[in-house]
Amino acid sequence: MIDLHTHSIFSDGELVPFELIRRAEAFGYKALAITDHVDASNLDLIVPRIIKAIEMIRPFISIEVVPGAEITHAPPELIPDLVKEARRLGARIVIVHGETLVEPVKQGTNRAAIEAGADIISHPGLISTEDLLFAKERKVSLEITSRKGHSLSNGHVAKEAIKFGVPLCINTDSHSPSDLITKEFAAQVLIGAGIEENRVASIFENSKHLIEKALRRN
Repeated sequence: MIDLHTHSIFSDGELVPFELIRRAEAFGYKALAITDHVDASNLDLIVPRIIKAIEMIRPFISIEVVPGAEITHAPPELIPDLVKEARRLGARIVIVHGETLVEPVKQGTNRAAIEAGADIISHPGLISTEDLLFAKERKVSLEITSRKGHSLSNGHVAKEAIKFGVPLCINTDSHSPSDLITKEFAAQVLIGAGIEENRVASIFENSKHLIEKALRRN
């Protein structure tokens, strides 16, 4: 399992980074990104602390772990500067909290995330055709999620992304130990979203590509 969207105690998760990493490792994960919720108030505090934790534990673990950030409920106009700042601080995976059906995310957030060059739009809701085509052009991945609530639009995201050739990834949006999943369960989530079984491997491959790209970033 490669999971590029998880949360620690630095935002609204239950675990400190060391425990999150250890539990993911014990679950059989190959790679993990810690992507706590950030905005202008805490970006400069959280990303360096995640980096410190990862650097200290790296010699003692068998999985790849990268620091990241999930820009959350930011006005669309601020998203480009926040993505840029997250990368400057060392976030290797930058996610923007998409227009999920279950939260009042401002309209235009998905578009702003693509324009800003985020790596992933998490739970992008009923994303428009225009934004799907723009995401394909900019090679921004859309998330299929195993998280309750946010997963309500998985079917729409899967169907439309495959129709237009937009890259997909599967993440947990983990906030607690019980949110972590196996690769086998991730495959079931993808199939449950309406994705044909013969396409599942390519989605896992895209997650692998994203982690490899993240590891190459300075």
